[in-house]
Amino acid sequence: MKKRALVSVSDKTGIIPFVQKLESLGVEIISTGGTKKALAEAGVKVIGIEDVTQFPEMMDGRVKTLHPNIHGGLLARRDVDAHMNAAKEHGIELIDFVIVNLYPFQQTIEKPASTYADAIENIDIGGPSMIRSAAKNHASVSIIVDADDYDVVIEELEANGEVSVERKRKLAAKAFRHTAAYDALIAEYLTKQVGEETPEKLTVTYNLKQTLRYGENPHQKASFYEKPLGNLTSIARAKQLHGKELSYNNINDADAALAVIRDFKEPAVSAIKHMNPCGVGVGENVYEAYMKAFEADPVSIFGGIVASNREVDAMTAEKMKEIFLEIVIAPSFTEEALEILTEKKNLRLLTVDFAADQPVEQFVKSVAGGALLQDEDTLSYEDVTLKIATKREPTEDELKQLKMAWNVVKHVKSNAIVLGKADQTIGIGAGQMNRVGAAKIAIEQAGEQAKGAVLASDAFFPMNDTVEAAAKAGITAIIQPGGSVKDQDSIDKADEYGITMVFTGVRHFKH
Repeated sequence: MKKRALVSVSDKTGIIPFVQKLESLGVEIISTGGTKKALAEAGVKVIGIEDVTQFPEMMDGRVKTLHPNIHGGLLARRDVDAHMNAAKEHGIELIDFVIVNLYPFQQTIEKPASTYADAIENIDIGGPSMIRSAAKNHASVSIIVDADDYDVVIEELEANGEVSVERKRKLAAKAFRHTAAYDALIAEYLTKQVGEETPEKLTVTYNLKQTLRYGENPHQKASFYEKPLGNLTSIARAKQLHGKELSYNNINDADAALAVIRDFKEPAVSAIKHMNPCGVGVGENVYEAYMKAFEADPVSIFGGIVASNREVDAMTAEKMKEIFLEIVIAPSFTEEALEILTEKKNLRLLTVDFAADQPVEQFVKSVAGGALLQDEDTLSYEDVTLKIATKREPTEDELKQLKMAWNVVKHVKSNAIVLGKADQTIGIGAGQMNRVGAAKIAIEQAGEQAKGAVLASDAFFPMNDTVEAAAKAGITAIIQPGGSVKDQDSIDKADEYGITMVFTGVRHFKH
């Protein structure tokens, strides 16, 4: 019995040579619209969809493949006599191959000028219906939604005269992933359009970017996926210019490094170790910012990830080259900087588009048996109203340093304390079980530099012991959320030592 293929693709990459090979193997080709035109122009003998349905396309092409002559040809089970008899009785010819990909919904809504009406018109109905029908009946029908599968299908047909059962199952699974991802994007778009903040169903989709060698540890499998329509200023959208393949831990740390410097308008450099900042510097230029980040903790930066929100120049590259770094991320590198840094064979160099708009993303965190969803913490220093809680007001320089330290502390694992001085971090206490413990770590790291420094806390002080520790170290200014029932104890202690303390009214937990 002669085999038939139904071909209807928006993305026509590789479709003409693929269909020509199908035709050379004796497969009849059914097609519609722009695909039919492209195939005919390439010399393929094409049967029009209207010749199969005996019904004209209508309603601007919305109705053309939704017909029993199509879906009967796809869904009929070849091993069930009743199905085959019904097909014969109603003149339905079987379809053995479906090559379909869908209207460009994502590409449409990505366009700045795209309207709601544009989006709705690019919701494919016939395509997903054909894909699902073919995939359901994959015992008899080969469903191909990905151009990457064209060659393997031809290879099996040429070798065996048919597509193997195993291959058909794999193609069907991919087809349902394809329609699921498509529907997830549409659901996300429409959910945002109607302002629904807590939908009863959460549908998310990601595209495979990289299969990783292993996960957090060598015995764990891992992969890296990219979110469609995700933040352009992200590690998922970074371009790698040089160095080894990124690892699971590299990606996590690089993401953390980018998160820190996105909060700075002035030239800034962050150094990350195990998901926490180990040094952050702000300067008049990238060199000054990098040197401050390096000097903040020259021990911990070794083997770390460095991110800059300014182009890396030759002078900065020379300094970076002096130590072992895993990754350097920047908007760009000068030619001289690239020559210098690429001398280190394994150093990964990444560029990220810092000029792109940064939409507020929602983060999904897996927990056993479920997931947590929350908005990204985008609250900035400019978004809060400061309240001076103590008798002494901060100086202009203290305010500047408090802002820098507060911008950093929200990226440090709670309980978190950051000490800042002269536009750089000088001590960071991360992930401690009590706040004074985090303060003591930061103060010990800072040493003598703590004198005249400022302190930022991600959450309020439940007791005045953190203020006491800060005062003994010579810290002169503190920024914290406030809101504890014992705030007055901390205020009194600060006044006792002449420390100025500012309340932000908001906390920055990071667990």
